[in-house]
Amino acid sequence: MSGPSRPERRGQVQALQRALRILTTLADSHEGLGLREVAEIVGLPPSTTHRLLTTLESARFVRYDANEGLWQIGVRAFVVGCAFARNRDLLRIARPYMRRLMEASGETTNLYIEDEGEAVCIGQVESRHFVRAIARPGGRVRLHASAAGKALLAFRDEQELAAVLRRHGLERFTEYTIDRPARLREHLAQVRARGFAVDDEENALGVRCVAAPLFDEDGRAVAAISVSGPKSRLDDARLEALGPRMRQIAEAITRAFGGVPPDSTFRNAGETPRP
Repeated sequence: MSGPSRPERRGQVQALQRALRILTTLADSHEGLGLREVAEIVGLPPSTTHRLLTTLESARFVRYDANEGLWQIGVRAFVVGCAFARNRDLLRIARPYMRRLMEASGETTNLYIEDEGEAVCIGQVESRHFVRAIARPGGRVRLHASAAGKALLAFRDEQELAAVLRRHGLERFTEYTIDRPARLREHLAQVRARGFAVDDEENALGVRCVAAPLFDEDGRAVAAISVSGPKSRLDDARLEALGPRMRQIAEAITRAFGGVPPDSTFRNAGETPRP
């Protein structure tokens, strides 16, 4: 027997797209929406919207509150969302990329998140070199004095950045540490423009790092991937070559994680690498 005709398939896909728009609209509403509000937002006639809503209701993806006359997200949508969250293990997603990056660069690769004004290492793939830079998982570095930290700070809004500076200051660790707010803001603007950050002996003498941010579904920088090594191997030319590559890999991890990088970031990242 032949399958469904092309018009039927198009109609089925269109109905699915419309239903997903309705789900997204209800998910963005905290209190729920009336039928006409939903129809107006998704750009469909109320009769069509009602048919889609009742179909979704039968599968418990949405629910109708008769007392309030509002449509709301249903329990089944919550179950599906929880399944995604269970499988959204950032370190597990990032590790194949980290391993490949270590092989390509020869240097230790790290994954950092921010906690209480510091960047915390939550995962690592060590370099095979006898002499290597290592911040063990669980180790902390200050945001303003590390590549990973600056990659995270660069995408904070001014209010958040000011709060970090007030609370934690700009402690000087080496003669190269950025310890003036105006200079830090100028530096972070360059990080945003390039899509990656560099630590040029700012946390420890003789150690250099390059890092790029990872973003969640709201475009917020939630982690950073970095490569670190001795200055003798990470010279200026290698840092400049590694930066765009880090940016590409960060974009790939971001998308695998379900995140969305800001439009200004990764503009010229090129082909997205595979893990």
